[in-house]
Amino acid sequence: MAHFAKLDENNIVIEVNVVHNNELLDENGNESEEKGIQFLINWSGGYSNWKQTSYNRNFRKNYAGVGYTYRPDIDAFTSPQPFPSWTLDANAQWQAPTAMPTDGKMYSWDEATTAWVLNDA
Repeated sequence: MAHFAKLDENNIVIEVNVVHNNELLDENGNESEEKGIQFLINWSGGYSNWKQTSYNRNFRKNYAGVGYTYRPDIDAFTSPQPFPSWTLDANAQWQAPTAMPTDGKMYSWDEATTAWVLNDA
């Protein structure tokens, strides 16, 4: 089964739909994103802003979820940015300006200080 993200006018994912692989086959029997999009345009009554997403992350870096953004500049889906100071890495994952400590303790991000804060237990 193939998965397609329905995008709003700002490329925000508003739903994800499953399409049977048979609907993606071109005249040579090869899967085609364009064929899947055409199927969805017909199925949805003309809505045309769709992008295929990969449950296994085989392309577009991340599986699209509702609220994610499709970024055409990197051809990837990204989750909502957790904090303004965080940036995207090469795998379209949000990263804090400093790595979280790896001492086995629980931390939370404090955007005001842009630092990890030890959680009180």
